[in-house]
Amino acid sequence: MAFTRPTGKHRRPSRISRTTASAAGVAALTTTGVISGLAAPALAAEGSSAEYAHTGLTQSISVGDSLAGEIDAQAAAQKHAAVEAAAQKKAEAEARADAAEAKRKAAEAKRKAEAAAKVKAQKEREAKERAAREAERKRLGSYVSPIDGSYVSTGYKTGGAMWSSGSHTGVDFHAASGTQVQAVAAGTVVEAGWGGAYGNNVVIRHNDGTYTQYGHMSSLSVTVGQTVTPGQQIGLSGSTGNSSGPHLHFEARTGADYGSDIDPVAYLRSHGVNV
Repeated sequence: MAFTRPTGKHRRPSRISRTTASAAGVAALTTTGVISGLAAPALAAEGSSAEYAHTGLTQSISVGDSLAGEIDAQAAAQKHAAVEAAAQKKAEAEARADAAEAKRKAAEAKRKAEAAAKVKAQKEREAKERAAREAERKRLGSYVSPIDGSYVSTGYKTGGAMWSSGSHTGVDFHAASGTQVQAVAAGTVVEAGWGGAYGNNVVIRHNDGTYTQYGHMSSLSVTVGQTVTPGQQIGLSGSTGNSSGPHLHFEARTGADYGSDIDPVAYLRSHGVNV
């Protein structure tokens, strides 16, 4: 009985076509990195094994457990590398975000510090201004002696023929000619010039309604209507008018006219002046 080789679509592929397909498969595995050193020996075996030639069969490539393990390890390594790359990228993004947030917070802290410093400076400036105003108010409300460092040489109501009223209507402060005479308190000059027996004199109306008079001066430094402050120079002492020698005649009055005099020493002491 004779056998014939199958023909048509069910015919087994020829040895050449099987070898070509096997080589193509190995090449595909090699290009993907799965099989590297194994492909060449396999192909070498394909061409050198004559023992398979007479059978019409093609030598196959056997992928063992070791190669499968290498493939798994390589896949795992690639996956691990991808995870690490993603983690690094995420960490870099978070670092950039943290740096930006830190920068924003620093800028905000700086802005708040500058604003607080401005508020503090403003408060300090306002406090200084209030203190200055209060000091000025106190200064303007203060009283001083009409001549610094002097003393009373003739007291109030001292009797004698040299006074037309029969007694002294003020006090005399010892002073050499040309000594500075100053306003005892803040006020407005209502008289400045020749005053008869008072010689060159100045009369000041003060804020509390009282008046003070300064007589026998050699020269005057103020004019009528001028406002003065405590300690401001109004003239220089002398011996003009009805005077027995250089000194300052000082009176305190309840009104602008002669005859409304009050004790000038008590007046000054009531306002804190040490006389």
